[in-house]
Amino acid sequence: MTGSLTRLSVALRIALRELRGGLKGFYIFLACIALGTGAIAAVNSVSGAITNAISSEGRTLLAGDMRFELDNRETTAEERAFLERFGDVSVSTNLRSMARLADGSDQSLVEIKAVDQAYPLYGRLTAEPDRPLNELLAPEGDVYGALVAPLLLERMNIKVGDDLLVGNARFRITGTIANEPDAISDGFGFAPRFLTSRDALRASGLIATGSLVEHAYKIRFENPDQSAAAIRTEAERDFPAAGWSIRASDRAAPALAENVERFSQFLTLVGLTALIVGGVGVANAVRAFLDSKRTVIATLKCVGAPASVVVMVYLIQITLVATLGIALGLVLGAIAPMITASYLQGVLPISTEFTLYPRALLLAGIFGLLVTFAFAILPLGHARRVPATALFREQGFEESGLAPWPYIVTMVLALGAMAALAIFTSEQQRIATIFLAAMAAGFVLLRLVAYLIALAAKRSPRINSAALRLAVGNIHRPGALTPAVTLSLGLGLSLLVALALIDGNLRRELTGNLPERAPNFFFVDIQGSEVERFRQVVEGLSPKGKLIEVPMLRGRVLELNGIDVAKVDVPPEGRWVLRGDRGLTYARNLPENSSLAEGEWWPADYAGEPLVSFSEEEGRELGLKIGDTITVNVLGRNITARLANFRKVQWESLSMNFVMIFSPNTFAGAPHAWLATLIDGEATAGDEATILRSVTQQFPTITTVRVKDAIEVVDKLVGQLATAIRAAAAIALIASVLVLSGALAAGNRARTHDAVILKTLGATRAMLIRAFTYEYMLLGTATAVFALASGGGIAWFVLTRIMKLPSAFLPDVAVSTIVIALVVTIGIGLAGTWRILGQKAAPVLREL
Repeated sequence: MTGSLTRLSVALRIALRELRGGLKGFYIFLACIALGTGAIAAVNSVSGAITNAISSEGRTLLAGDMRFELDNRETTAEERAFLERFGDVSVSTNLRSMARLADGSDQSLVEIKAVDQAYPLYGRLTAEPDRPLNELLAPEGDVYGALVAPLLLERMNIKVGDDLLVGNARFRITGTIANEPDAISDGFGFAPRFLTSRDALRASGLIATGSLVEHAYKIRFENPDQSAAAIRTEAERDFPAAGWSIRASDRAAPALAENVERFSQFLTLVGLTALIVGGVGVANAVRAFLDSKRTVIATLKCVGAPASVVVMVYLIQITLVATLGIALGLVLGAIAPMITASYLQGVLPISTEFTLYPRALLLAGIFGLLVTFAFAILPLGHARRVPATALFREQGFEESGLAPWPYIVTMVLALGAMAALAIFTSEQQRIATIFLAAMAAGFVLLRLVAYLIALAAKRSPRINSAALRLAVGNIHRPGALTPAVTLSLGLGLSLLVALALIDGNLRRELTGNLPERAPNFFFVDIQGSEVERFRQVVEGLSPKGKLIEVPMLRGRVLELNGIDVAKVDVPPEGRWVLRGDRGLTYARNLPENSSLAEGEWWPADYAGEPLVSFSEEEGRELGLKIGDTITVNVLGRNITARLANFRKVQWESLSMNFVMIFSPNTFAGAPHAWLATLIDGEATAGDEATILRSVTQQFPTITTVRVKDAIEVVDKLVGQLATAIRAAAAIALIASVLVLSGALAAGNRARTHDAVILKTLGATRAMLIRAFTYEYMLLGTATAVFALASGGGIAWFVLTRIMKLPSAFLPDVAVSTIVIALVVTIGIGLAGTWRILGQKAAPVLREL
């Protein structure tokens, strides 16, 4: 024990004394660790900031202590009395409709929110001008006040003080909305906000039988210590058929919190990719550093230092430098929420105050340490094994063979711990496992690619050009850059190619193929009394178009096989079906855009127990099988239907598709509205404008959605997500560049010797520059080809197997990838070797 402490004390003194000379040789090591650790810490800190804000500011975001939501109906007297037992109640109503100019020259889809006098119970709605809400919404005769999102003014080229028609009522715009406290908890909207009073909404005539309307009842507790869980239990017990969705302030925006968490987990995996790619740089940097300390290590061994002391000296140095890099990364992660808040204020609930998120920082720090030890341990093992005499004679550690088995075991354990940590801290463990397995396979494949490149170069025919012959020889010689270049750039470029192809194909679907297949319009809230006249009007406006009408109801899934859905273990990808209300319909015949996957369709005159058809993919995700029962609540009534069949649904067509289609007898006598689509491939933009204007004027209570407008909104969202993902992927590419720089630094001494000998034998600087350029060009091209193949394969899998979309190879992505690879490899390669070409021969020759 005393001997071990003595050796550790000696190693610590030597390590600290050597570090007095600075961090030369460790800068790339430092950058790799700081970059990867910082990325993971920043992503998780920002995620923590958002989710904490949702929890801590839940009352304001919900505008109440609890929220009870009902679809397509208001509370009964008994239900309202129950809610009022616990405190003040504020009611708001949400729906979509069309706002149009009084002269009928323009119209726009709007998200209407009608509020009562008590709104908001918490927080404050801020408008411009900043006046009391009751004043801004007060009517003047038969003209009602309304606040709108500034986007609506821009879209319709109007200003505050102008009038708009919505439904059968006239509204005057009295101001614009600057801050709506509960906007996030109300959910994402595809159209600008239109805020008015509930009296105005009643006057508009938009609320009719079967209208798609959400009524939210928000409670401010009279007793602050009141338990939301107890109220929920009592509500479900006393009103089992109410069908309301209940949310407390600690879960003000569950969909947002879940999406933020999922997105952050994805970016964490991307950051982990950058850290692991940086791990290769760590290995190169440690190898280069130990190579530069070759004579020091040999001297220590010659004067009697045990191999363990030599290893401890440099392990201490590596640990200290890694700790510094991790600290720098954690500082970046700690300030990331403050930086992000300055850009996301008003969009997401995130505080600008400095707050530490220990879990995020701890996770990043552990990842940083594990990567450091996993990739630094093998070079240390080589240093332990090589005898002093060999170190004095040889260039470095390349020929020292495998490291001792304890070092290999330590590396494997560190990598295993890192993989386990990544998997068990992820909500979607299956995806994390696949991601890490793919990364491991990528490393193996890249080593194989490097071997094949070197083998091809070795067996290539003799070339007349001396520079090109030298370049080909450099690719397969011992200590060549081939493995380092393929490893460093291969992963980074593959990730960029995959993301670029996914983004490009999504945009191609949204702006190219999808609009060609998608309907021109969706028409919502068509009342039964209007269906015939509506059909005549639309067919007259679009005689070549195809009008499809289906009955439309809204309902919420309550039970699966008699078990409350809240108690059913559902994988994350299937939870959306059980969250909130779903569109429902009934049909006698199988819809033309669907096909049976399993089971049988019911007869057209079926009159037995209620049956339901479920979309196959979503049904499998929920664990359903033919014969199971599904209980849904529709208009305050619980209906249990038996699963009769599964359907294959083409969601990407944007046709009228439903997760659940019921047998017609299920909703016999139930009031409902109709949903319709119009498909007219020959309709021009002018024809669509005429249809939109005519339908809106003749049927003011029908909501008309132009599909191209919705696609533009989605395309904008996809672009914003793609920017964030590409920024994260760029971190992996930067790590790749650092690794490549480290690989060049690791081989600089060997290349210096080669250059000096060649110059001594008559080679000119120009010839050597050409040789190095050819070498880097060949390696860059080979790496780019691999990245195109692997990235294309990843993109194809994600698009076709996960997103269920067609995948196409995009030539512009291929060209840009090759250009990036060549610029990076040639640029960094020449920058790293330029200094070598100017070395004087005599000092180098004396060392040989």
